[in-house]
Amino acid sequence: MSDMSQTASREDRPEKSKFIYPVISIGALFLLWWAAIKVFSIPAYVLPTPEATFAAIIEDWPELWSGFLVTGQVFLFGFIIGSVSGFLLAICMANSKLLNRLLYPIMIVSQAIPVIAIGAALVIWLGFGIAPKLVIVALVVFFPVLVNVLDGLNTVDKDMLDLTKAMGASWFMTFKQVQLPATYVPLFSALKMSATFSVTGAVLAEQTASSQGGLGQYMMAQASRLNTQGTFAAIILFAAMGLIAFFLVSIWEKASTPWRRRAIVPKRRRFTAAHATSASTSAAAQR
Repeated sequence: MSDMSQTASREDRPEKSKFIYPVISIGALFLLWWAAIKVFSIPAYVLPTPEATFAAIIEDWPELWSGFLVTGQVFLFGFIIGSVSGFLLAICMANSKLLNRLLYPIMIVSQAIPVIAIGAALVIWLGFGIAPKLVIVALVVFFPVLVNVLDGLNTVDKDMLDLTKAMGASWFMTFKQVQLPATYVPLFSALKMSATFSVTGAVLAEQTASSQGGLGQYMMAQASRLNTQGTFAAIILFAAMGLIAFFLVSIWEKASTPWRRRAIVPKRRRFTAAHATSASTSAAAQR
């Protein structure tokens, strides 16, 4: 029992460190921020202190929270649209060589166009509503998901696919049991990367095609007034939005890929399996 408890404590230790180390690193970042201001005597109109920034958050919290909800809505729905469309198109391209050859160059060329330039055209086409902002955020997410899922589908063993066809499996069963699991690792890598990039897309969308009061508009208004405390208050909330999104995607990844958490069988299981094998061998010998 003592060995089992020690093994369990060693397994729980990495789980606790996943929360401790980020808190320590973020705290160290704020400490470095404060120390840089004190050591180099940076004036408040250039870089506010962490205390002044959080004081601005508390003072303008109703307006900041309202902007956070508006920007969060654009971020969430744009993220979902970009992820789903990239995933579905990757499946279509993986199952059609002609479609892959036709669309892949277009996808690469589309990434060479700056998002802010596309935003200007979207304003002309879609107006100053939520639609152009959703498209901008979706475009930020779309390409990483498309490329990573497509790479995951292309790494599936061809012999395994031939085996499932020979056994009479349908396309859906082959995709569900063989192809879909191969996309999990690259898909979640793309989603975690896009979770932070999408915040940038939301800011650009609000600066380019916004008629509603989001965090991006709040930040521009404060910057035009040379209010660095308010500007950094919006930046802190943008960072919090990206961290929350990254954390939620990590939880989803952990729930969807349980085999990645324990690649090695615990010692007690190997011990039990070894004893079970020896026991069965001795029983066979006695018979």
